[in-house]
Amino acid sequence: MEERVDVTMPTARRPLGARHPIELTQERLADIFIGMGWEVAEGPELESEWMNFDALNLGKDHPARQMQDTFFVDPPDGGLVLRTQTSPIQIRSMLTRKPPIYVVAPGKVFRTDDLDATHTPVFHQIELLAVDKGLTMAHLRGAIDHFVRAMFGDVKTRVRASYFPFTEPSMETDFQCFVCRGADDACRLCGGTGWIELGGSGMVNRKVFAACGIDPDVYTGFAFGFGIERALQLRNGVSDMRDMVEGDVRFSGQFGMAV
Repeated sequence: MEERVDVTMPTARRPLGARHPIELTQERLADIFIGMGWEVAEGPELESEWMNFDALNLGKDHPARQMQDTFFVDPPDGGLVLRTQTSPIQIRSMLTRKPPIYVVAPGKVFRTDDLDATHTPVFHQIELLAVDKGLTMAHLRGAIDHFVRAMFGDVKTRVRASYFPFTEPSMETDFQCFVCRGADDACRLCGGTGWIELGGSGMVNRKVFAACGIDPDVYTGFAFGFGIERALQLRNGVSDMRDMVEGDVRFSGQFGMAV
């Protein structure tokens, strides 16, 4: 029998769409803390230098305030920048809310990086802020552990001392590789170390509280943050950052409506 095509057969003229995996990952991360009773806070992408730097205890001579790291809006001395982090949302929250404050702040940020496999000038962060009476590093560790288990399964975490101007004390957190659990020296995800770097965190610096009008002798707080693209890379094995931003529907279509 000769092969033929039945042109009368109905067909789907519009392929099913898909939401972008960055948006889906951002919502998943926020939902983890919404389930704990935290609120989502938002802020403008065009931000004042005071909100983006001064209030966060980044002095005038801090390297991040130089033009090779930050997008300044003309005129350069006008005091406006494209926010380099979502931390200004934390400042706005402390200026407009009274403690106790428990907010999660996702959003788009801008840095003067070249686009390559591991960097992009426009990316997304999610940060968390808790301000209340009696908060300690133990509460911070508990919040991080809860997040890691929700995203990557039942894995251990560890912390390393670090320094950030807006937190004191500060720490970096690693979590156990959820692929090899430290048992494979050739693991591509963790490089055979058994640990994956998560991000920075710490107790809110007293100077930040003072800038926001919160009494540091009455309240304590903690903050931590990490990149949404990095969470997507780790969770879904995306190796090239460019795949996330080039707009190829074949990439987004793999994720459907949920991650």
